[in-house]
Amino acid sequence: MPDSPLSETGPAPTPAAPVKPKSETRETLTFLLKLAVIVLIFRSFIFSPFSIPSESMLPRLLIGDYLFISKWNYGYSRWSLPFGVPLIPGRILARDPARGDVVVFRGPPGDDVDVIKRVIGLPGDTIQMRNGQLILNGTAVPKERVADFILPISPNYPAADDVNGKCDTAHLETGADGKQVCRYQRFRETLPGGRSYDVLDAAQTEADNTGVYTVPAGTVFVMGDNRDNSADSRFPAPADAMPGEPVGMGYVPMDRIQGKAVVGFFSTDGSASWLLPWTWFTAARWSRIGEGF
Repeated sequence: MPDSPLSETGPAPTPAAPVKPKSETRETLTFLLKLAVIVLIFRSFIFSPFSIPSESMLPRLLIGDYLFISKWNYGYSRWSLPFGVPLIPGRILARDPARGDVVVFRGPPGDDVDVIKRVIGLPGDTIQMRNGQLILNGTAVPKERVADFILPISPNYPAADDVNGKCDTAHLETGADGKQVCRYQRFRETLPGGRSYDVLDAAQTEADNTGVYTVPAGTVFVMGDNRDNSADSRFPAPADAMPGEPVGMGYVPMDRIQGKAVVGFFSTDGSASWLLPWTWFTAARWSRIGEGF
C-alpha cells in the first residue's frame, strides 16, 4: 500500500486550544488588591499621613494641617500597623527618640486615637514645671520671650462664645484690615544640645506648677507646645487618674510611638466646601505646605 503523502513541512499542526478571554473584573480586582498591599506596607513601615485635630501643638501646628510622619525612626510595634493589629511582638529595630522630637503615638483611653506631642523627657530624666518654666534634670530650660503669635480667626479656629470656640475674648483682636485675629504670648525654649522650638504661655494654669516627674524606663514624657491647652504627660492617663483629677497622657510607652513628624504637605483654614471646588484653593494655607521639623 502506498505511503500517505506528507506535507513539505511535516505533519499537519494540531489545532491550538482556544484562548480564554481575560476577565476585566478579575484584572481590576487583582490590581486593587496589589495596590492595597503596597499602600499598607508604605503606611506601616515608611510614611503615613496625619492630620491635626486640636490646638495643643500651637504655634507649630494648626488645626487643619496635614503632615507626613516617618515610620522607621524608632522601630516598629503593633501600633505601626493599621488599627494596632497585634502582628508584631513587642518592639523591633527599637531606637529611642531625642528630646525635642515631635512624635505621633497611640494614646488612651481606648487605644483608638493617634496623638501628636513633643518629647521632653527620656527614661531617667526628671521633669517639673515652676511658674511656667520647664525644669529638666534640675536645670531651668532657657525660655526667651519672642514676637507674639497671631492666628487669623477661621472656621478651624473660631472666636469663642458662651458655648464653644477656640479664641477667647482675652486674646481676640481686630487687625488693621478689619479681620479678627487671636494673639498669644510666644516664647522660645532651648533644650540641652541646642534644640529650639516655640511655645505658647498665655496665662497661669494648674499645669504651670507641678511636682517632680521621674520618667520610667521604656517611656517618654511628652508635652504640647500650647502649654495652657494640652492634655499631656503633666496629667495622668485616664486609667491612673483619681476621681475629678484632670487627665492626660501620662508617661508614654515607647512601643506606642508610631513615627516622627517630618514635613507638612497641606493645610486648610476649614472654609472650603466639597461642593465648591474653587474654595479648596482659597482655603489652603499655601505658606505652610512643605514646612519641615
